[in-house]
Amino acid sequence: MMRDTFMGHKEEIRRILTSPERRVFRKLSTPRKIQDYLDGLPINFELSGESNYSPRRVLSAKKAHCLEGAVFAAAVLAYHGRKPFLMDFRTTPKDDDHVVAPFVEKGLWGAISKTNHAILRWRDPIYRSPRELAMSYFHEYLEWDGRKSLREYSAPFDLTRYAPHEWVIAEEDLDWLVEALDEARHFPIAPKKILRQTRRADAIQLCAMKLTEWKKPYK
Repeated sequence: MMRDTFMGHKEEIRRILTSPERRVFRKLSTPRKIQDYLDGLPINFELSGESNYSPRRVLSAKKAHCLEGAVFAAAVLAYHGRKPFLMDFRTTPKDDDHVVAPFVEKGLWGAISKTNHAILRWRDPIYRSPRELAMSYFHEYLEWDGRKSLREYSAPFDLTRYAPHEWVIAEEDLDWLVEALDEARHFPIAPKKILRQTRRADAIQLCAMKLTEWKKPYK
């Protein structure tokens, strides 16, 4: 029954897309191709205000930030018969959360990630569990004073719980999805006592954080 439900979800996504949208989705037939496509999209700097675009609006706007990129990747994965997952990373109050799209190949976990920086990027499917995947981001998640800031990660958040028209082709911002993801179960990266003792990043690591793919335009 679960497989029938999931396959129905895939067919529904294929049905509701326009022909041009299907052409894009069809070409992005592997996680690597999806990542390459997202890497080529400019970052959504939200110059006109905060946004949470659906995959349809990402295609229209031709830009995306991390959550928009992750939801887009999940939609394309679902189009090709894979489970559409999100994984949310929670940080210290001074840092920003991040969202990736996990995927599974031959029982191992990887992740597609849209980011403007040299860190928190794509993960090859070499991790044996969602926790292993999440932990691979720990030493890259830094504040500008060198403190390591990753605190929690979510369980893989399955988007098949929602009808495709609610999140794949929505014209409205997906604020409700952001709230649902934030309310999902999260797990601590490590005990608080251990986190207080972590070594700060080196100067060269902080220098690498300054590398960006896309320069923020000025109004």
